[in-house]
This record gives sequence, C-alpha cells and structure tokens, in this order.
Amino acid sequence: MHTTFSRRAMLGGVAAMAQAAPASSRPNVIVILFDDLGTHDLGFLGAKDLQTPHIDRLAAGGTVCENWYSNAPVCAPARAALMTGRYPIRAGVGGNGLELKPAEKTIATVLKGAGYETALTGKWHLGSTPETVPNAHGFDYYYGFLDGCVDFYSHRFYWGEPKRANFHDLWRNRTEIFEDGQYLTDRIGDEAAAFIGAEREAPFFLYAAFSAVHYPMHAPQKYLDRFPDLEPERRIYAAMLAAADDAIGRMMAALERAGKRENTLIFLLGDNGATTERRAGLGQRPATAGKNGPQRGFKFSLFDGGMHVPALVNWPGHVPAGKRTREVVSTVDILPTVCHVAGVAAPGGRILDGRNIWGVLTGGAGSPHEFLAWANGGQLAIRKGRWKLVVNGADFDGTEAGAKPLTGEDAVFLSDLEADPGERKNLRRAHPNIVDELQTLLTQWRKDVERF
Repeated sequence: MHTTFSRRAMLGGVAAMAQAAPASSRPNVIVILFDDLGTHDLGFLGAKDLQTPHIDRLAAGGTVCENWYSNAPVCAPARAALMTGRYPIRAGVGGNGLELKPAEKTIATVLKGAGYETALTGKWHLGSTPETVPNAHGFDYYYGFLDGCVDFYSHRFYWGEPKRANFHDLWRNRTEIFEDGQYLTDRIGDEAAAFIGAEREAPFFLYAAFSAVHYPMHAPQKYLDRFPDLEPERRIYAAMLAAADDAIGRMMAALERAGKRENTLIFLLGDNGATTERRAGLGQRPATAGKNGPQRGFKFSLFDGGMHVPALVNWPGHVPAGKRTREVVSTVDILPTVCHVAGVAAPGGRILDGRNIWGVLTGGAGSPHEFLAWANGGQLAIRKGRWKLVVNGADFDGTEAGAKPLTGEDAVFLSDLEADPGERKNLRRAHPNIVDELQTLLTQWRKDVERF
C-alpha cells in the first residue's frame, strides 16, 4: 500500500470559517463515485450474477435512494454538478472536454475553508491546466488521472487518435508519476484507505472516483476467476466491479481501524448509466455488459437509463439503516447537504441548484425539487413529480437508429414514471396540458441556466 502523500501538503492552506461547527462535532465525508455503472448492477439492487458484498453492506446499513438522478448522462458534466451543486451548464461544463472554471467553488473548496483536510483519489475529468486541476479546486491531496479514462495498467490515454497522440496520465498532486503494471482500481482504493487512516485531528473530505466500470475493460485474473460461468463481456464487467467493491472494503476497514466509522457520512453513486459504446464492447460490437433495465436508454440518453443512477447514503446512528426512499433527489444535492451536516455555509454569490436533502434522508421529508431538468446535445428533458418529458430523445442503445433523435410523435415524449418507469408509452396526446406546462418550464430553465 502506498502512503507517500505528505501531511504538510494536505494541511497547507487550511483555515477555519467562522460559520463552521467545532471540528469534534463535524463528520468526515466520503463520496464514492462509479463510472458508467448500470442502473441496477449492484447486489442490493437485485443483480444476481455480480458480487458486491461491501457495497451491499453499506446499503443495508444506510438509506437507498431509488429515485436518484445524475445531472447529466455523461461523465464530465455529471462530475461538475457533483462538485459545485450547480447544473452542468450553469457551472460551465455542459459537455465532455470542458474545464471547471477557477471561479467555481467545489465541495472541497468549501470544506477546506472550514478546516477539513481534502483528498481526491481517481478520475477528475474537469481540467488539466494549472488553474483547473484538483489541487487548484480545493483538494489538498490528489492521486489519479485528469482525462476521461486511462488504460488500467499503463495509465495511458489511447482514445484521442488521430487528433491527439496517446499520452500518460497519472498524477500525485501536480507531479506526474509512473506506476506501470499496477492495477488502477487497486491503487485508487489503496490511496483512499491510506488517506482515511492518516492521523489527524481535523475532519476530512474524501472523493473516491473509481474509473470502474468504464472502458477499457481490464481486470486481474483473480477477479475474472470469481465469475467463470458468465459470458466474456459480462465477466470482465463483473470482475472490474468486484475489484472496486474490494477496494471499498479496504476503505471501510481503514475507517474502522482509525475509529472513524461512526462519524463518517458516506455517499455512493454512479455518474451515469451503462454504455453501449463499441470501445467498451468486444469484437468492435456495441457493449452489452452493463444493464440499465427497466429504465430506457443508456449513457448519453436523456431517457432514465442515461442518468437514473444507483445511490445510497450511510452514516451510522444518523441516516436510517435498511430504509429506501423513492423521493426524487439528485447529485447536485450533495454539496448543500454536506454543508448542512458540517455546519458550513454554502458558497455565496452564485445560484445553487442543489437542495439540502437531509430531511429526505432522515425525516421522511418530500423531495425539495419542484422539478429536475437536463440538456445533452440536442436532447432536453424534465421531470416534475411523476411526469417526465423528453424532447428529441435518443436511446443510444448501440444501434445506428438509436444514436439519432426520435422523430414524429415521439420527438416529444411524455411518460408517467410511476406507471411506466421504462418510458415506453407516450402520453403526450392524452395529457396535452401537462406537456404544455413542462415545455414552458423547460424553456425557461434552459434560458435561466445559460445566463449564469
């Protein structure tokens, strides 16, 4: 296990805010993020052919959010929303390849200013310039890669040819490091466990952003051996997920050894739904390993399969164990909720789209959102209560037709998600007044988020 980060680096620049609660009463916070994880591809969500015992234990000891939405069906915008509590377009990251501007305030920035020690292990994907890397956005310690993905063993990015040559992408803080041959999922987990176990008086914030189960589809043989009866593509996917689950087990063991388990709030979620991209499949065919059913669509889609993601929240003695909530909540809600439980003022001088969902998690409160809305490429979508409207939606199901927006009647697609979670029946003609209401809200929302 590598423990080469320095406490001086982690402690540098930490200053307590006047609004912050005493350090002894503030919880540690861990956010665990998966990449391209299927909407039900965890044991506690019913997957029978996968093994995720450590994650399942967190779910059993916490609250499962059955209507948790990412704020984008693709990597970088989803992560911008998590970091800032703002819709991706408002945060300036409406698509992949964009950087999180230095003026944006992240969870790490806010908590660091309140005396927390902060760390990120894993995928960043929000900038690689000196002004936009994790250490410039509030993280005292960083171990991971800056772009959208890397080879799990060489830690090189190979997917830019011919426009840009492949390059190595593994960093400790602002220094490039080389760990050729070491499996990245193991390293992300080990770095996270080492940070958790470091001696400190201050509370900590850890963002563990696993690259599993994003392509390239790589897994050690010992994990493949756990799933001898699965077909090859699903077998690799299962092995990658099992490696990440074991890494989470090591993180939880580190919490226990450090005596911090009872004072640590944990969020675990996905960034978007499973993908059908050919580079995640075998034989140049669309990927089939990740499962999004019963939701419709896949990564990139604004049907629910694109951003209706697995999520759980765990904090012993604070978040109820064994509970499931169907209230609509979202990734943007993490920042204001963390600020609430930490007794820290949310960042001012900006619009926050997230809401404090502590009452949903602990007191049975209803969703604080009038509606949630999304934009991706030419697609638009909005959910209000049971109703979901998708405009110019595409399934991205791996077929040529699925990559194109729906036309005709289905170009405007209204679903009742309580009766039809798979968004199969278009109710636009049965409820024209609801379509009008949602289209009006969606038009105004788009204007609003693009102004800021």
